[in-house]
Amino acid sequence: MSGIGLKRAQALLMADRPQEALRELATLSAEEAMHPGAFYLRAAAFSQLDQHAETVTAARQGLEAGGPDPDLFQLIGDAERQQGHLEAAEQALLSGLSLAPNHLGLLCSYAAACMAANQLGKAAKLVERAAAQAPTAAAVYAIRIQLAYTRGEDRKAQEIAREFVAEYPESAAAHALLGGTSANRGQVREADAGARQAVAADPTVGDYAELALETRIARHPLMTPVRPFIRFGPIKTWIAAIAIIYGLRMLKMPMLAGVFAIGWFLLCVYSWVVPPLVRRWMKRRYRAF
Repeated sequence: MSGIGLKRAQALLMADRPQEALRELATLSAEEAMHPGAFYLRAAAFSQLDQHAETVTAARQGLEAGGPDPDLFQLIGDAERQQGHLEAAEQALLSGLSLAPNHLGLLCSYAAACMAANQLGKAAKLVERAAAQAPTAAAVYAIRIQLAYTRGEDRKAQEIAREFVAEYPESAAAHALLGGTSANRGQVREADAGARQAVAADPTVGDYAELALETRIARHPLMTPVRPFIRFGPIKTWIAAIAIIYGLRMLKMPMLAGVFAIGWFLLCVYSWVVPPLVRRWMKRRYRAF
């Protein structure tokens, strides 16, 4: 990429400073501003800022200025998916894959778009293609975790996240995914450890800090009675409780069934009242720091 201004903007973008990269791009000369690389950097900066409409606009300007480009098509596809424009996302990603059929980023992005459209079989085939090319790539680990989670395979998602952390022990994203997948399984200690590691690796990401706060809340002693709700979900725990109550009645233990029913009712009330209070108190406490 030629031009000092473009190189500065690229360096800022790689350092996760998209706002500064955009300011640097705004100072480019008229000639540099029309360079295809400038449009790519602008689109990538908007993508990092989650400004999806602006990402699409800048990327399409880049296509007009420099012609078809797989990386620009990927930015468009991701941005359109984030906006819920799945047909436009698929069109852009297929255009990119027609230029570069084995482009790892495009394969992963297309898999994510298929998952958003609930086309899980198609997504799985795309993930397999990506994994066959680069089984230990960070993007491949992330999309494999996403696919497992979308399929409801929480245990598998957590196992892949552990592999991700083992392969990339310094990666904030890997630790965050391990924290999130552990939280989905109600394993609050591992979830809290993963979230803390993610924040330590990259304290600038607000989502990591939010995850760390949520796992810290889940580990609070007052949250112990409601951990079955976190681990199995309210519907499964409710079905289990009803089954136990009716099972005790069928075994001709009505008194024990009544005691269990009262305890279950009190636990439900506890789960409605205490967690919101703990969450409010913890958030207020940590905002004060």
